[in-house]
Amino acid sequence: MAQGRVNPSHRLEDQGIAGLGAVYYNLLEPALVQEALKRNEGTLGLGGTLLVTTGKYTGRSPKDKHVVDTPDVADKIWWENNAKMSVEGFDALYADMLEHMKGRDYFVQDLFGGADPLLRLDVRVVTELAWHGLFIRHMLRRPARAELDSFIPEFTIINCPSFKADPARHGCRTDTVIALNFAKKLILIGGTEYAGENKKSVFTLLNFLLPEKGVMPMHCSANHGVDNPVDTAVFFGLSGTGKTTLSADPARVLIGDDEHGWSDRGTFNFEGGCYAKTISLSPTAEPEIYATTQKFSTVIENMV
Repeated sequence: MAQGRVNPSHRLEDQGIAGLGAVYYNLLEPALVQEALKRNEGTLGLGGTLLVTTGKYTGRSPKDKHVVDTPDVADKIWWENNAKMSVEGFDALYADMLEHMKGRDYFVQDLFGGADPLLRLDVRVVTELAWHGLFIRHMLRRPARAELDSFIPEFTIINCPSFKADPARHGCRTDTVIALNFAKKLILIGGTEYAGENKKSVFTLLNFLLPEKGVMPMHCSANHGVDNPVDTAVFFGLSGTGKTTLSADPARVLIGDDEHGWSDRGTFNFEGGCYAKTISLSPTAEPEIYATTQKFSTVIENMV
């Protein structure tokens, strides 16, 4: 059973993903919140926010991230800092994940990675959890509803937290896995409920693809002057070092808080939302972001 709006020529079945339960395509925020609540994935908070927990992982698992060693990227990847996965291991992983997915409900969001229409990436994100679908819908750029009728994904991300990888069979480190296959334009995520793996997977794709188009990907926040987009400031730093606070200056216009590209056309956000830490979030220092903590469908992770 399929529900929602999707290009009729590019359903999951057309990608070889069949035998699922209900498939919900491009649901809007109210429906995703309703599905998450119905499935006991979270609870409603102040203002209609969705309060969720991410289980074992409250952050990313970088040591469990693998790139498949295919001929198209073999000489382009810095293997000293990236774990390899064999083609055979990935194929076994994909086959096992597809088998695991059968009969289960899934949520599909067709989205853009990147605000620049000439440089953006068309991404399909398939999630087992409704709130993951809501999360990535907030984080990436949403097509107009009419655009969905002709949307053709360039890359597909499948996130199945209930699936556990087999290190011996799949060639990964643990039963948690993030596996990126550039040749198949496919990313598989299993064994973690941390939603940030979804957005960082898109960032990884753009990090690899955009430099060849003359774009520098940046892990930074950015803002610009009021009525003056050329007056751009970027703020670099590791997570938790204050990028969001600095960029959320109420006297300037926020471009984004985490991932951007710098091209000869200017600085543009890879995303469409913010993923801010709630610790010390201030209504005076970050009023725009703080206000969302009491708005309907905002996802708040691991609040106690």
